[in-house]
Amino acid sequence: MGAFLVTASAATIAIVAAAIVVITGRPGSATDPLAVALAQMSAGKAGASLEAARQQMILEDAATESFSVASAPKLSNPPPPASTGGDAPLVDEPPPDPASAQGIAYSLLPDYGFSTDQWGCLDSLWEEESSWRYNAENPSGAYGIPQALPGSKMASAGPDWQTDPTTQIKWGLGYIQSVYGTPCNAWAHEEADGWY
Repeated sequence: MGAFLVTASAATIAIVAAAIVVITGRPGSATDPLAVALAQMSAGKAGASLEAARQQMILEDAATESFSVASAPKLSNPPPPASTGGDAPLVDEPPPDPASAQGIAYSLLPDYGFSTDQWGCLDSLWEEESSWRYNAENPSGAYGIPQALPGSKMASAGPDWQTDPTTQIKWGLGYIQSVYGTPCNAWAHEEADGWY
């Protein structure tokens, strides 16, 4: 059965190719040669399949002709800077709203020795871990914005660790500093292993 389909497909392609050669060889022909060849083919599955492929090519061709670039494309994962001092690549993002949990974290970066060029990595890390929700819980027992495991570890940063984003962020930044050195190193570990 498979050999028959291959043979039938090859024969269909040969017929179409011959029709194209004959039609395009005619001087003054103003019609689409492939359309004429397809019209002359039987209305079987092979003909319908070829017509669908032809229509797709026409649409793609029309789309590329009208395509224009409004601005330079942005990479979702930019290449690493020339020297990162051994850190993972930096992710450049604008500062967040100061009233948000992200804004609190951004303002606390210098307190832990991190420059604001580490912000993008921290934002990506905690977006992945908790979507920046102070009450995010994981079945494993991880809790809060930084997903401390167990969540009660964050009590070392304050008694309100279950409800205060600032307390959780302070604990999380301290953890990142002591274990990974920088948010970008923590984010690189998260990307490689699915956790940090």
